[in-house]
Amino acid sequence: MARVHRITRRRALKVAAGAAGAALPLVHVQSAAAAGKLTMGLWDHWVPAANPVLKGMIDEWAAKNKVEVTIDFITSIGNKITLTLGAEAQARSGHDVMAFDQYAAHQYADRLTPVNDVVDGLIKQYGPVSKAVEYLGTSNGKWVAVPVVWGSAPLPPVGRISMLKEFCGEDVTEWYPAKDVRTKGAAEWTYEKQLKMAEQVHKAGKLFALGCGASSTDANQTWGATFGAFGAHLVDAKGNVIVDSDAVREVLDYVKRFVPYLPKETAAYDDASNNKAYLAGAAALIWNPPSAWAVAKRDAPTIAADTWHFPTPKGKMGRLVPHRPYYWGIWEWSQNKAAAKDLLAFVNQREVVSKLSLPAAGYDIPPFLSMSDLPVWADTEPPKGTIYNYPLRPHHDAEYYIVGSSAPPDIGVQIWSQNMIPGMAARIVAGQTPKQVIDWAKQELEGIRR
Repeated sequence: MARVHRITRRRALKVAAGAAGAALPLVHVQSAAAAGKLTMGLWDHWVPAANPVLKGMIDEWAAKNKVEVTIDFITSIGNKITLTLGAEAQARSGHDVMAFDQYAAHQYADRLTPVNDVVDGLIKQYGPVSKAVEYLGTSNGKWVAVPVVWGSAPLPPVGRISMLKEFCGEDVTEWYPAKDVRTKGAAEWTYEKQLKMAEQVHKAGKLFALGCGASSTDANQTWGATFGAFGAHLVDAKGNVIVDSDAVREVLDYVKRFVPYLPKETAAYDDASNNKAYLAGAAALIWNPPSAWAVAKRDAPTIAADTWHFPTPKGKMGRLVPHRPYYWGIWEWSQNKAAAKDLLAFVNQREVVSKLSLPAAGYDIPPFLSMSDLPVWADTEPPKGTIYNYPLRPHHDAEYYIVGSSAPPDIGVQIWSQNMIPGMAARIVAGQTPKQVIDWAKQELEGIRR
């Protein structure tokens, strides 16, 4: 049986330093009278049990197609997978297939093999992907990478059922039950409602643990979707800076009104801070994938059994759920593009996606909207139905949202990577006026455009 190893920061950097022909050491997944070879660098899943399941399915595909496949699972800790992408792009050497998250496929679009034939075939088979997935996966009218379920995760609210009942008089399991119905409670779940509930929870000595730290992708997504729901865009589709607007002033006023109920350490929050507050019993609500619940299931089962996931509040632009999709792309120097495309189509088949959903406890969201009904979200417990509303369903009247997506992708990626929006929220927390915050953002955005 093949042994899978992980790429370290040092090994990633060696790719850039090596000769153009140098390649990372890889481990065989399968070799069966191989008709060709294929190398892959994939995200190392946060759920360790998920990696062997994916590997086993690639084993089966490799044996059936007589392709010798080699794979590395590369951690995102310490930005190692990001370093590997940059190193391979610079060296024009490494894997055939790599994993790209968020804006990364756009960043390296000129080094990637167009995959319209794969994605168009999958859309014909399973129906459309979300606008968010299409925005990040296409460049100049071409699909530059194939969207995949592996690692793709939105960031909706996660709440303590008992706390929200006791302190706010609201039952989120009735707002969003584990069935496809529209309810009065869901219709009334707005940003003003969130603010009122945060105040009620705060009076009871608990938190809505939302951070605005500069190093937190959670903060980027939380406040990014909030700005989007208010229509508070920083840059328009033509690249014009439009941050000095009534909509931006309105959302900054919302942040200001939220400040008294945010954690004292909100500006220092990283991606683990909200999880820790939730697991410690200090938070009544966070915005997060089911990872906090999954850890609670292991370490704090009482909290896990008291947890419910549901879509974001509604703003004047709708109910926008922040999303962070993953893609697998084929480098232009790949020597076996045909095999790579076949494999990327294979991993998106419904039966494969369904099997991959089980070890990750429903954490990963398929790119195809028709796959929001996989059994894992209805069956997972405790409590049963806790993640039923984690994937967007038609009755939610919601859509996935990408931070910075009002702008062209080359500017949107800078809004994302420079944490512009949580940076604006943090400045309100620090006591700056909306005018000061807008002036700062305008200067930063003009610098990006230059």
